[in-house]
Amino acid sequence: MKQPLYKAIAVTLQARVNCRASGNTEWAERWLDRLKQFDSMLPSGSGFDNGSVILKSESSAREILIETSFHHMDEDGSYDGWTEHSVKVRADLASGFVIEVGGRDRNDIKGYIADAFHEALSAEVGEDDEVAESADQHYRV
Repeated sequence: MKQPLYKAIAVTLQARVNCRASGNTEWAERWLDRLKQFDSMLPSGSGFDNGSVILKSESSAREILIETSFHHMDEDGSYDGWTEHSVKVRADLASGFVIEVGGRDRNDIKGYIADAFHEALSAEVGEDDEVAESADQHYRV
């Protein structure tokens, strides 16, 4: 069954919490491995040259926290610096989820970052055996 990436991340985070609480370390590690696969489905390249990473220990089923950075270019097309950003993803009953981008808004980049993450997190993903394959084929920004 397919579901949006943000929901798959939230469900996986909660499953990991449940396993850790019950002492099931084997499955807690399996859920962590799946979360690491989801990292590859987040924006990478096209300015997100260091990729993006879910902060697994700080995130929950109610709030997903992601770290990313953006590699800026000047008007001549040369790279001229980085900005670091936090991305908070929260549930919203009306729209599914909302995104809040932290960090410096150099060149009005925060709107672009929010759009890139909205697209990636809205993408449909299948069961965990499809995650790695899907990441390479469909979910790059």
